[in-house]
Amino acid sequence: MRTTIKKSNFVLNPYMKSNNWWATYQILNTVVPYVFLWFLAVKAAFISFWLLPPIMMMITLFSVRCFSLMHDCGHYSLFSSRRVNRVVGFILGVINAIPQYPWSRGHAYHHKTNGDWDRYRGPSALLSTNEFAKLSPSAQRWYEFLRHPLMIFPGGFFYLAIKPRLALIAGTYDFIGHLLTCWKQDLGMSLAVIISSYKSKNWYTTAEFWDLLFNNICVVGGWIFLGYSLGFGFFLSVYSITLTCAAAIFICVFFVQHNFDGSYAHKTEGWDYLLGAIQGSSYLELPWFFKWFSADIGYHNIHHLSERIPNYNLEACHNKNSHLLAQVKTLRMADIPDCFKFILWDSASSSLASIASFRQTAQSLTLDTEQSLLERTDMVQTIVKNVEA
Repeated sequence: MRTTIKKSNFVLNPYMKSNNWWATYQILNTVVPYVFLWFLAVKAAFISFWLLPPIMMMITLFSVRCFSLMHDCGHYSLFSSRRVNRVVGFILGVINAIPQYPWSRGHAYHHKTNGDWDRYRGPSALLSTNEFAKLSPSAQRWYEFLRHPLMIFPGGFFYLAIKPRLALIAGTYDFIGHLLTCWKQDLGMSLAVIISSYKSKNWYTTAEFWDLLFNNICVVGGWIFLGYSLGFGFFLSVYSITLTCAAAIFICVFFVQHNFDGSYAHKTEGWDYLLGAIQGSSYLELPWFFKWFSADIGYHNIHHLSERIPNYNLEACHNKNSHLLAQVKTLRMADIPDCFKFILWDSASSSLASIASFRQTAQSLTLDTEQSLLERTDMVQTIVKNVEA
């Protein structure tokens, strides 16, 4: 169903202007405490390891805020300069071990297609109910296991710490194979021609490759340097735990802001961008403490209406347009666990479904079919008896 509200009804333009002073202040009040907490963790470890958990908790939260500000840089909204956004975004990406530019380009596709579940199935690569029904029972259980809420912890660690390293290794290996194939065909082929003809599955543009390469150099180099400086056991323990928990938090927040009961989940045909923003994105109402660390990403419907609105203007924009947001789903922290049920897309009803509801519907259809067959059998038997009589 299409909405009568148009994007032009919203007051957005005044809130799209970036404030460089405020953005700089946000970077300073995030990165400086993050570095200081690491210094504090080192000092605390010499006194007692029992002092570490609260410090690690704060490192995790500041890591989440670093990612949220990196996200703004990817939309070129935190600062007014694209170059400054790229540089600062790269640094914030190094803190969380993720290449900012490739991530941001992929994230832009999510914004472009939000609510169009033919083209984008979310970060968990969800299946449609028809696709799920074709899986074997064991494959269905494996699918359900991989999307269990607790899997955001190992999944988050893999997403940040391992996947970008594997992408560079796999892409480089493929390029070497491509290089040898080209030289086998024509030994005189120039390196420039070979590079321009190479299409990688692990990056889409040359700029993405360079960002991925330099991110890996900085991240792995940082791991080695800090490991030698602080002790590999201490550094890797604190870093892996805080990075994993931070990844789990922002994956969780992203997931529930699109996967919830009643979320707009349409096919490409008839898909509406505006509905994808205001009905396919929730307003996650968080306590002020978590609002600050998440850089107000809870105002996700406003963010999808215009990704050029920096985080420090989202709340004001939300309040200004609140009268137009009656169709927006409001979620609270207590609602988060329930959202993880919605891991199937029902294309027929343009909605998200849980596996339990899918199986219940399938069982009901089976019973109805069996009942219908029994009724038809009884009818045939009655007709045969009447004919015999």
